[in-house]
Amino acid sequence: MKTHALLLFLACLSFSSCAQKNAQNPYGLNVVNDYKVYKAAVAKNPNLALVDIKKAIPSVVLDIRYATKNNFMGQVMYQQASAFARKPVVEKLKLIQAELKKKGYGLKIFDAYRPYAVTLSFYEKASDKNFVANPAKGSKHNRGCAVDLSIIDLKTGKDVPMPTPYDSFEAAAAPHFADLPPNVIKNRDFLIRTMESNGFKVIYNEWWHFDFIGWQDYDLMDIPFGKL
Repeated sequence: MKTHALLLFLACLSFSSCAQKNAQNPYGLNVVNDYKVYKAAVAKNPNLALVDIKKAIPSVVLDIRYATKNNFMGQVMYQQASAFARKPVVEKLKLIQAELKKKGYGLKIFDAYRPYAVTLSFYEKASDKNFVANPAKGSKHNRGCAVDLSIIDLKTGKDVPMPTPYDSFEAAAAPHFADLPPNVIKNRDFLIRTMESNGFKVIYNEWWHFDFIGWQDYDLMDIPFGKL
């Protein structure tokens, strides 16, 4: 029994953060928060890399609200205005950007990979828990497999009209909400159709939030932006 326990302990150290309850991980989830563990995993499987989206796709526009106070929390949550996602996610976004460009549009990204610690803060302070991920399960954002985005008109550089602002808690944020002007519905549905034809799925209450199909293959992460 002692030998078995030792092997389990060593395995825990080798592959990820131990699933122990503490202030940073109150639900005892498997959350990778050790940069060396993350880098070792990437060395074995490059698809696990969290890639800087702007460096990979220079033409995307970033509007990282959580690096400012212009968000539902009303406070700075990220120390830098960056967006990261797993390598296969970024490769799909690159294809989407090229597809949109042919039609006169481009991506505007609000958020992508989100450290688990930020999800804990969101859930603690959000007035409507339906619009934030439950940290007891973790978020697809924590896995580097969710992207919050919209589109811009390349000619004007302006946002294409959508049902609500980003991070709205309104009922109109739902992707099937119907009481909207026809042009807004057309824009929203075009965005959703484009994303879903390229390996993403919109969630039930946020037109801007898209989960990468295959997110189950990626661990929850709590690596700060500054280390990536």
